[in-house]
Amino acid sequence: MSTRHRTARPERSAGQQARDLLVAAMPLTERRLQLTTVSTAVLEGGDGPPVVLLHGQGEFGAVWIRVITDLARTHRVIVPDLPGHGESVVNDGRIDTETVLTWLGELIDQTCPGESPVLVGHLLGGAIAARYAVRHGDRLSHLVLVDTLGLGSYRPAPSFAFPLMGFVARPTPRTRDRLFDRCFLDMDRVGEQAGEQWQPLLEYALDRARTPSVQAALRRLIPRVAMPAIPSGDLARLDVPTDLIHGRHDLQVRLGAAEAASARYGWPLHVIEDCRDDPAAERPEAFLDALRTAMEEPREEDSA
Repeated sequence: MSTRHRTARPERSAGQQARDLLVAAMPLTERRLQLTTVSTAVLEGGDGPPVVLLHGQGEFGAVWIRVITDLARTHRVIVPDLPGHGESVVNDGRIDTETVLTWLGELIDQTCPGESPVLVGHLLGGAIAARYAVRHGDRLSHLVLVDTLGLGSYRPAPSFAFPLMGFVARPTPRTRDRLFDRCFLDMDRVGEQAGEQWQPLLEYALDRARTPSVQAALRRLIPRVAMPAIPSGDLARLDVPTDLIHGRHDLQVRLGAAEAASARYGWPLHVIEDCRDDPAAERPEAFLDALRTAMEEPREEDSA
């Protein structure tokens, strides 16, 4: 009698299992792309004009989960994990502004061949998107910046800054929840509305915050890409239609920064009420309304 031996599969960590649950809950397919030096996890799905969603610092693509299903009904949605975030690995360990902008260009080339996508960036993702658009606005159909960093100096409210420092220094469930309570106007309501996806989101966020490679990416990207203000002359030269979406009660990037940019550059500003710094998670319906308005509203050059 012969005996077959099965090779044991390595057990997935609690964080990886949480991510699996989130990916399974979305109408997207995951694949891996080699983009410059970054082995990149990318979620894709839907049909229609392409939309690329870039998440914020310390986050991961699945944080867009509350808007992806609706958006994928009308658009092809491309959602990467930023370099060094989520499951995207920087192979040589080096990451800077040029690496990230090259990465984004290659992402668009490989996922939107022959098409110009709408590029949507949140927080750090917004700073990356804006810096890319300054150089390559001709490769985009629209730019949407959500509570974005880079429009001015980074001056979060102390009530946000202290919980942020506590979570970075010691990522625990307690410090995570204390920070998230400052990211949302009503964290309990967000959790109730997110339903069964809420706990996996919390678990994977904590798992990533404890991961040395993610911590290293943040140390490199925040001071180089997120915190420095993009020169006003660069923003004034943007030649792609640009809209701003911003939570009324954001403690991390104050509404005044978006109001000033809107007035200075003539970009439409869509303010989301009853919301802090993550409209797509806290007020998904209002966010989608603002996003669709931004993408569909005619511009002067279109109606001329």
